Amino acid sequence: MPDFDTVAPSLDDFARLARQAFDALPEPFKSAAGEVVIRVDDFPDEETLASFGMEDPFELTGLYHGHHIGERDALGPAPEPSRVFLYRRPILDEWCERGDVGLYELISHVLIHEIGHHLGLDDEDIDAIEAED
Repeated sequence: MPDFDTVAPSLDDFARLARQAFDALPEPFKSAAGEVVIRVDDFPDEETLASFGMEDPFELTGLYHGHHIGERDALGPAPEPSRVFLYRRPILDEWCERGDVGLYELISHVLIHEIGHHLGLDDEDIDAIEAED
């Protein structure tokens, strides 16, 4: 993998880091995440931004798309796979601005947050869990 001190990670590099972060998840969290698809894009699309009332594409670092596993049981099989989107450019921007966290750590944080939504947790639940660490 390239030296990220001199070269920005590509979409493929980001996907590898996200996969490493997913593989490092503790059990039973990893098993509960199941077959969620992880996708890395540079930015969210205009429709996604509009759905959140956002204009600045740097505001959104990640997104969970799908029915969380509690809803899925009631609805039967999901019509499409649950997906976690990681947005490379906003994550890189936050990483550069903060300067106090490693890129892998930040990607892991965003990934875990979005998988939390897959598990049916809301932002308050996820923040409370993170505050315990």
